[in-house]
Amino acid sequence: MNKKLLTISLILLVVGLGLFLSGCTKQPTPISNNNVSNNNQPAVVFNNVVDANNQFALDLYSEYKSKEGNIFFSPYSISSALAMVHEGAKGKTADEMQAVLYLPNDSEKIHSDFVSINNELNKADKKYNLSVANALWAQKDYPFLTEYLITVEKYYGGKATNLDFRTNTEKSRVTINNWVQNKTNDKIKDIIPKGSLTPDTRLVITNAIYFKANWSNQFDAENTVNGQFRLTSGATKEVEMMHQTNYFNYGETGNLQILEMNYLGDDISMLIILPKEDNLSALENTFSRKNLNDWKSSMKSEKVEVSLPKFKIETKYLMADDLKSMGMPTAFKYPDADFTGISPATAESPNGELYIGEVIHQTFIELAEYGTEAAAATIVSMRAGASPVEEQPKIFKADHPFIFIIQQKDTGNILFMGRVTDPTQQ
Repeated sequence: MNKKLLTISLILLVVGLGLFLSGCTKQPTPISNNNVSNNNQPAVVFNNVVDANNQFALDLYSEYKSKEGNIFFSPYSISSALAMVHEGAKGKTADEMQAVLYLPNDSEKIHSDFVSINNELNKADKKYNLSVANALWAQKDYPFLTEYLITVEKYYGGKATNLDFRTNTEKSRVTINNWVQNKTNDKIKDIIPKGSLTPDTRLVITNAIYFKANWSNQFDAENTVNGQFRLTSGATKEVEMMHQTNYFNYGETGNLQILEMNYLGDDISMLIILPKEDNLSALENTFSRKNLNDWKSSMKSEKVEVSLPKFKIETKYLMADDLKSMGMPTAFKYPDADFTGISPATAESPNGELYIGEVIHQTFIELAEYGTEAAAATIVSMRAGASPVEEQPKIFKADHPFIFIIQQKDTGNILFMGRVTDPTQQ
């Protein structure tokens, strides 16, 4: 029997920060404590990073839902990378980033939460492989603030390595790409394309997540047969459908079904949210953090007959415009962007010399019978039950578009999120 894995691997983010000028330095201004939104109204913040990350995940999904086709991204990797950037943001730039990321007002809480989450993800003696890694790649001899470098290393594990972007740009790109490839078990290759880094690059911030696990209840490959999947257009496509009947956490409303499938070890699970009437857009329009929590709280162990398509998805997003429209445009605009918490201001640039250029988000996922292998990389570059009685099972037939989430079970922290509109579309 061919024991395939459900594999997920993705490149998440490349953020380019441009360096324009250099000169004499002055002391940076303190970070503003005011958290404001685009319309100058007080922004919503959460008192912990998990809730903040999950709200950001749903916001980003909402940003992408109007796009055609399948969706897949890792909100936690993106949140982690942007949080490291936020550590060096000041004033309006910091306010907008905090609002988009919903980060707590208490920096100590942000730090302790990221330390706790990353320690949990990296814990040893698991029945699955799961790890997260951060790193900084700094232009040698550039005057980064020591406090920033210490903070990122202490609370995010992002140790700085010196490179020479000025004269060895291509060698620096290859070095960073090799680190990402190594941290993602060769799933993410060439994350930074040629030309993305320039001699003006000053700092690259990387985040990588790797996950590999078997289902607690595996599908038998012998039960995988061809079936029809209904697209949003009404057309159908032939796909390989996996089948099993077992006990799962299951819930439903008048409009949807929700199923939770655990991975071995029961620390991580996949949620699959399936609209009853083939109306994915109606589900997406009611997809909120509160509703997701309500749907999850209604779930209980049920005997379920599951039919799930095998699929492979590859996506690539240029995220700069998305993040701007979500409420953080200042970070992308020179000379308004203020990252003087990373490097000092100059006489020519009172707000500092750095701004965010582009964000690239690339993903890959393959779903099969026996488990999941997932990898995520985020790069920020800175330039110039009792025995059951016999019962009729619930029917969960994912033969039409659905949403899925891979989460930490105890906290609900969303590690990966996506939708399948066409299992045959790669």
